[in-house]
Amino acid sequence: AMAISDVGLPGEVPWKKMSAETRRARATRKSLLHVPYGDGEGEKVDIYFPDEAAEALPFFLFFHGGYWQSGSKDESAFMVDPLTAQGVAVVIVAYDIAPKGTLDQMVDQVTRSVAFVQTRYPSNGGIYLCGHSAGAHLAAMMLLANWTKHGVTPNLKGFFLVSGVFDLEPIMYTSQNIALQLTLEDAQRNSPQLKVAQAQPVDPTCRVLVVVGQFDSPEFHRQSWEFYQVLSAQTLCQGEWKASFEQLHGVDHFEIVENLTQKDNVLTQIILKTIFQ
Repeated sequence: AMAISDVGLPGEVPWKKMSAETRRARATRKSLLHVPYGDGEGEKVDIYFPDEAAEALPFFLFFHGGYWQSGSKDESAFMVDPLTAQGVAVVIVAYDIAPKGTLDQMVDQVTRSVAFVQTRYPSNGGIYLCGHSAGAHLAAMMLLANWTKHGVTPNLKGFFLVSGVFDLEPIMYTSQNIALQLTLEDAQRNSPQLKVAQAQPVDPTCRVLVVVGQFDSPEFHRQSWEFYQVLSAQTLCQGEWKASFEQLHGVDHFEIVENLTQKDNVLTQIILKTIFQ
């Protein structure tokens, strides 16, 4: 068994309240809520714009965590204000969590949400993907996406993989798999840890930042470090990911992402520096 399953989702996390407040405050401001990126009922995004419109806006897409079976876009808008204040458009993506959605479907939905943003905003100043926990897994799967199939190559400039899961096989042996119903084949097919070595970097300037909290569980530390190692071991002939690894001091699995509500937070600053480098 694995320490990864010890991280349950607390019933009332502070960012849910902040997200609700953000959505209320923004409903009348520059935002587009429940925009469909596909035909499915759950295939929606919320888009929050900076007050000052720029020509080539950077877009920051966020994929929520919750072991692929809880959480929603409606409680994930907590990082909107610090980023839009600095001129970044923020897109919060919904996907069909288990048991309604399978992992393959979630990966497909997230892929289509990225393609949708590129198609709708073709002159963007870069698309940056950020996911937390299970959402970091879904973001990492975009390193493997076949964009030709979607008829568009998104202008991917950065990945922020926060306290993520990159090797799914251990999940099979935890209670998390009751809803997910992963077979070994499903787990391997959807493990960026196993697949990323064969992937072609979309853009040599694309940055991949793997982040873990000091007080994340040992399994999250292992997964993040090993995924970073695979990324940074890419051979020169294949092109390489510009990968970096950060352990953030003094935060656990939830604080690492909750603190994105603060404009002077370390991770908020890393994100902004990466976007505006």
